[in-house]
Amino acid sequence: MKISRNAASVSPSVTMAVTARAKQLQAQGVDVVSFGAGEPDFDTPSFITEAAVKYLHAGRTKYLPASGDLGLRKEIARKLKDDNGLSYEPNQIVVACGAKHAVYMGIHAVVDPGDEVLIPTPYWVSYPEMVKLVGGVPVIVETKPENEYKLTPEILKAAITPKTAMLIFNSPSNPGGFSYTAAEMKALGEVLKGTKVVILSDEIYEELVYGDMEFRSFASVCPELYDQTLTVNGLSKAYSMTGWRVGYIAAPKDAAKAIDDMQGHMTSGPATFCQLASVDALQKGQEEIAKMHAEFAKRAAHICKRLNAIEGVTCAEPTGAFYAFPDVSATYEKLGVKDSVEFCNKLLEEAGVACVPGGGFGCDRNIRLSFATSMELIDKGIDRIEKFISGKK
Repeated sequence: MKISRNAASVSPSVTMAVTARAKQLQAQGVDVVSFGAGEPDFDTPSFITEAAVKYLHAGRTKYLPASGDLGLRKEIARKLKDDNGLSYEPNQIVVACGAKHAVYMGIHAVVDPGDEVLIPTPYWVSYPEMVKLVGGVPVIVETKPENEYKLTPEILKAAITPKTAMLIFNSPSNPGGFSYTAAEMKALGEVLKGTKVVILSDEIYEELVYGDMEFRSFASVCPELYDQTLTVNGLSKAYSMTGWRVGYIAAPKDAAKAIDDMQGHMTSGPATFCQLASVDALQKGQEEIAKMHAEFAKRAAHICKRLNAIEGVTCAEPTGAFYAFPDVSATYEKLGVKDSVEFCNKLLEEAGVACVPGGGFGCDRNIRLSFATSMELIDKGIDRIEKFISGKK
């Protein structure tokens, strides 16, 4: 069968590949410690699932507007105003089938074939592939470990060309949990002022920041760029609702209408009862968020300390999300591997530990470990990694 050029250009997800192989080994009885998860290891809070059941029993199972339930969009607008200092009307918000779909629709609404999209490293594996799917050109912008893998004004300015249509900005980030301060965002905003570059700000890890880091929305820090910013968020990470597929995008009215029109021909939004229960989550979920946040903060510090104690491994402490992104390249020669894929394959097959190769995130010197797992399993896995690298049996 003929496959379209756009579809053929897309690479398979490295995160999905690692997860699949780990599950295959586990099915064969192999004891595998997996650091591959991109979702919290907590159950969805019971009051949210109970709300969904209530709506199901009440017959709330019919179609909603393509842009989402009006009550939910009002609640999202309230949240953006109260928590983020951003003023959006409900008709500027589209509820999507997860933040992933919201990101894709944001790209689709702005990027024409041949347009360039700036994607700083390390990046979430789906960003470049989404750009390819709409015929855009992903421009990978290299950052530096000495700057905690964060984009600087100088690097950004050098990357912008007359073809640049969008910058994808993710803070806190997947894969590294790297987070930008307000001052760092303002400096980037100065570069973007006077350009036509649209900023797609992926803020899905908003609630998961640690230490002295304070989360700020890009458009609130740079209000002069409000009309150039698409703000993406959702309930999957903060509320442990990954399988519910409820995300959203807030945008200027013309962009929101375009996204609404597209969604009307794509998915028509998440399931009705999932959207209705999401209102309950946004209104009552702060206590549950705080519990999960406290545990993730402990794990972030612990896994970083353990990784940095291994010879040949260096890891910046995550200031957000639930990922560590250590540089393990100093061990490649000793282990007889040439890149992060070979490192992770060898680690899985020989030590029973599943990590994600950094090459899929644009940083082949690194690997990603999710600490969305118990402290016991973190220690068990790090013990195995330490033995694997040291050569001890």
